[in-house]
Amino acid sequence: MFNLMMYLPWGKVPEINAQDLLQQQQDVQIVDVRSRKEFCDSHIQGALHLPLSQMNESNVKALSLAPTKPVVTICLSAHRSIPATRRLAKMGYQASQLQGGMKAWWKQQMPCVSSQVK
Repeated sequence: MFNLMMYLPWGKVPEINAQDLLQQQQDVQIVDVRSRKEFCDSHIQGALHLPLSQMNESNVKALSLAPTKPVVTICLSAHRSIPATRRLAKMGYQASQLQGGMKAWWKQQMPCVSSQVK
């Protein structure tokens, strides 16, 4: 049965703040759910890219996420990452989102990388 609440971009999901994510970066898997251009312009080192619009079970499996390692979802302002976090949790992952999204990361001047759009 379709659960609309799983896909709504509001409501509470577990979160991690930017400082804690920076400290725990080696112990979590990061999935950036923004568009390809947004991701290529600036993202957290080591983040995997899977746009929210393409987040389905087969695409998540293609990321080869470790099932026992926590996953942190990221978007621009912590709205798209809410349904992404819910989807991953439903698939059995320990999922949370970056509180405030990349805007919070940038505001605290955390390290980022960029890549060319192909």
